[in-house]
Amino acid sequence: MNDEKIKGDSKDIEENKSIAAVGYIWILCFIPLLLKRDSKFAQFHAKQALVLFIVEVIVGFIVWVPFIGWILGLAVLVLAIMGILQALQGNYWEMPLIGQFAKKFNI
Repeated sequence: MNDEKIKGDSKDIEENKSIAAVGYIWILCFIPLLLKRDSKFAQFHAKQALVLFIVEVIVGFIVWVPFIGWILGLAVLVLAIMGILQALQGNYWEMPLIGQFAKKFNI
């Protein structure tokens, strides 16, 4: 039974890792949220990507503030790239801070 669960998870990951990665590209987070509702892996990354998208919108207003805005903008970009890489590698990677908020979404 445990082997079946692992096999099912690995199949889910393999089939959905590219769409999970696409979700980290700004507003495209809605693609895995809406199209891959049955995929645990895609939903995990889509929820984090949704929170990251909300942060990106907020940072978009702050980025005009010299230094602080630039650092926040760079941090968001780095998180998005890390999310894409982790999804493509098939990892359930929880983003610092953002992952905690994503767990609270029950979409």
